[in-house]
Amino acid sequence: MKTRNRRPVLALLVGAMSLLLAGCQTAQQSKSPEETRKAAAAAAAQEIQRVADAVLGKQAEVIAHGDLARNGLEQLLVVNRFGKAAREGVGPENLSGIFITRAAVLEKNNDKWAEVLRCDEHLKNPSGYLGGSPAAPVTSWLLELKPDPQQGLELRFTPAEAGQERPSYPGESGNETIAVRWNTRAKRYQSLDRSHERYLGEAPTLETPQSILR
Repeated sequence: MKTRNRRPVLALLVGAMSLLLAGCQTAQQSKSPEETRKAAAAAAAQEIQRVADAVLGKQAEVIAHGDLARNGLEQLLVVNRFGKAAREGVGPENLSGIFITRAAVLEKNNDKWAEVLRCDEHLKNPSGYLGGSPAAPVTSWLLELKPDPQQGLELRFTPAEAGQERPSYPGESGNETIAVRWNTRAKRYQSLDRSHERYLGEAPTLETPQSILR
């Protein structure tokens, strides 16, 4: 008698579990490919912003993202803009001239992000200070971008005096632009000479300007 009473209960439990599993599968199947793509894109954007914040703080902005160096690896260009320039509405869509205080290029390799270029008071890569850059500390810069489908993104840094209403352009106040691009042979960002035909070496430094983010 006890065995007979248990069978209906077991049958009900099995039926309930089947309905629950069917409901879960239906919910999973109800997601369209577009919804799945948007969810993945949102998760990737959160990771990118987290990395940017870790490098340049909560004011960090990602203004370029992708295979910037044409080396097959994902990179981010992150900046801290000068306050007045940000309030004047200069945005990532207008990259002809951005007034910044700091910038960094980060590269993802084997699921780890590494800083491969730093612009603060000086211009540096993991091997040292970039050749041809000012020896004196610089408090703010004009950053200009020149995309190239073959050679990758070229970054142009022009020193600017702190407190200016706008950055100094090449030729003003004796400031010279430093062009920086990925050197495929050296496998790092380096500055270019004035002819844009030769990469300049780095000056050694005691502290390696590279940080790896987990």
